[in-house]
Amino acid sequence: MKIFRSFSEAKGIRNPVVTTGSFDGVHIGHKTILNRLKKLARKYDGESVLVTFEPHPRKVLYPDTIGKNLRLITSGEEKLELLKQAGLDNVIIVEFTKDFSRITSEEFVRDFLHGILNVKVIVAGFNHHFGFNKEGDYKHLWNWRTKYNFEAEEIPEQEVQNETVSSTKIRQAIKDGYIQRANAYLDHYYIVMGKPRYSGYENSSYPIKMYEVPVEDDSKLLPAPGIYAVSAESGPVQARCMAVISVDENDKPELLLHLIEKDYLPYDQTSVISFHKKIHGAVNLADHKTSGVKLKAAKNEISELIY
Repeated sequence: MKIFRSFSEAKGIRNPVVTTGSFDGVHIGHKTILNRLKKLARKYDGESVLVTFEPHPRKVLYPDTIGKNLRLITSGEEKLELLKQAGLDNVIIVEFTKDFSRITSEEFVRDFLHGILNVKVIVAGFNHHFGFNKEGDYKHLWNWRTKYNFEAEEIPEQEVQNETVSSTKIRQAIKDGYIQRANAYLDHYYIVMGKPRYSGYENSSYPIKMYEVPVEDDSKLLPAPGIYAVSAESGPVQARCMAVISVDENDKPELLLHLIEKDYLPYDQTSVISFHKKIHGAVNLADHKTSGVKLKAAKNEISELIY
């Protein structure tokens, strides 16, 4: 997958089949769009393209309200990894600024998608809006087809067990610790990417070796405090693990990892940690006696899981 950090970098893309959006989580609805992009790219002897934005538009447009404490399902690094796994050919990451937000929907199509990319097909998700004041939608794209020489297609909304999927619903499920529900919406495991390092944590009641996984992106959403069954993959090492999420004195989430099957994870290498199931609620690690009992019970339960 090729990654471009601006439209000006995006050169040499053959017969682009394009969609746009934040694609936070790369959930089942996003994957439906990406699969259609790939199919159309084969039809037109072209390449699939996602135009996405950083930072998230809400953080720029509403910094004091809904964007202020917005937490995202995927960090930038995680989103790129999931897009690569989905088989996308190209991603263009556009810096989202207030000036950029003032570009009208037609200017965006005329100057960027048509003018720079010479787009062949534009695929829009259900109820997708874009451009200044979100004025653009699929009807506009349909009406501009002849004027700017492209085809347009809309993807219906996606459902899981008769529930409409959205990034907002997935964020809420993760925030509440309903990992299995979030995974169903995502159509993959919720992941955290980071570089584990030995934490030095010791529990006098239940000796256990723990790794700290620093989360560098402040916008990354972590699940509710508790104990989780997870798996970790770092280079050639794959292991079943127990993850403990707690909050520090500043209410900042912390992620600790205990390997059940292996003795170590490679240092200075990024691990992909996949969350499978919540095992127990919040645990106070400072209370060694109580937390020791909970950690031991959780480890035993995780050891018996097939995942």
